[in-house]
Amino acid sequence: MRHFYDEMGLQMRHRPLLFLFLAAQFLLPALAADRPFPPVAKRGTMSSAPHPQIVIEGRQRQLAPGARIWNEDNLIQLPASIDVRGVPVNYTEDADGAIDRVWMLTPEEARQPLRQQTNTNLR
Repeated sequence: MRHFYDEMGLQMRHRPLLFLFLAAQFLLPALAADRPFPPVAKRGTMSSAPHPQIVIEGRQRQLAPGARIWNEDNLIQLPASIDVRGVPVNYTEDADGAIDRVWMLTPEEARQPLRQQTNTNLR
């Protein structure tokens, strides 16, 4: 007599792998660490402007070539596709003063002081 799982193509030896996969789907988000920011990061608010410009703290600033912007979910956004007003951000500047990295903050991150979010091992 064949087992029900054999008929579905799921053999008994694959069940532990399936269990591990399902457990990982639920446990990995809970293990996600806070985003570490470099010690040179600054805090401000960001609004959109025509690319390659960006408005930080009400002042129009230049985005560096290859600038990266991470949204609240820590996914990279294309600078030209962002349409926001007054979003709290952490950002860094390159040697020429252009904005090279921007992290849009979650409400929880925005409530934390910047110095608690920085990691001295980053640049």
